[in-house]
Order: sequence, then C-alpha cells, then structure tokens
Amino acid sequence: MPHVIVKLITGRSEEQKRQLAAEITKSVMSILNHKEGSVSVAFEEVERPEWTEKVYIPDIQNKWDTLYKKPEYDPFKV
Repeated sequence: MPHVIVKLITGRSEEQKRQLAAEITKSVMSILNHKEGSVSVAFEEVERPEWTEKVYIPDIQNKWDTLYKKPEYDPFKV
C-alpha cells in the first residue's frame, strides 16, 4: 500500500496538486503493479524560509543514502 508524501514550498494551486497526485498514482500503479485504491498521496507545504530546517536537513541531508533522486542545490550556499 504505497503512501507518497510530497513536500513542497507553499504556493502551488489545488489543480496542480490534483494533477501531480493523479500522475504519481498512475506511475505507482504502472511500475509497482498496485490498484488505484491502494495508493495514497499527500502534500506537505512548507514556507520557503523554513525549508532548510523542516525538510532539507531532516529528509535530504540526514537521509542522503536513501535518496534515489538527489537535489542539485545546496541551501547553505545562497
């Protein structure tokens, strides 16, 4: 039962989030062979000034070895 959490900077429209959730669901169904009803997608919006503290450090920097797609930015070099 895949549950996908997308963390993003605030400001995306509800339509953009609906479209992304639909595309993520399609990909999970296709690649992992799950039925639509077993997939859930959530969005956690974070204010830009809080991104490094709330997302980058705990979810990216501290879990670097678990990332399958690594970011190409460094929030400490602004």
